[in-house]
Amino acid sequence: MKLEAVNRMERSEFVAALGGIFEHSAWVAESAWEKRPFGSVAELHESMMQVVTGSPAESVIAFLRAHPDLGTRLKVTDYSASEQQGAGLDRLSPEEYEILSTLNRNYVERFGFPFILAVRGRSKDDILEAMKTRIDSGIPEEKEEALRQIGRITRFRLDDLLE
Repeated sequence: MKLEAVNRMERSEFVAALGGIFEHSAWVAESAWEKRPFGSVAELHESMMQVVTGSPAESVIAFLRAHPDLGTRLKVTDYSASEQQGAGLDRLSPEEYEILSTLNRNYVERFGFPFILAVRGRSKDDILEAMKTRIDSGIPEEKEEALRQIGRITRFRLDDLLE
């Protein structure tokens, strides 16, 4: 899809095309639509990230909570499923799945939202190591890191979708 076409879209078309970029959060695209036209994919992405980071704290936490646990066997978006498959999270042994599930539970108990990591280009071992490392972070630092990771994830998605 071309950026010029995105810039010409009505709000409903824009949300239909880009609403899934941010996990279960079409409201990000809906709010970013008002900032059109975008001069580049980077500008579009920055506008979308500003919608998130400019939201009230309780909205940001709800946004973070909309993300799936990594390696979950529950229904995830097509974007997440593809990204997790690329990292091998769809081929975990029962033992690896149990370790990942335990780490996910511990993380959510500590921070109140799921562990978020841009998994593209990473192995399941990389992901497990990142989880083990980040569990010791402070809550403000981890919230900031989760948003940084979402920025990476969503930029990958936009770059894949738009030219």
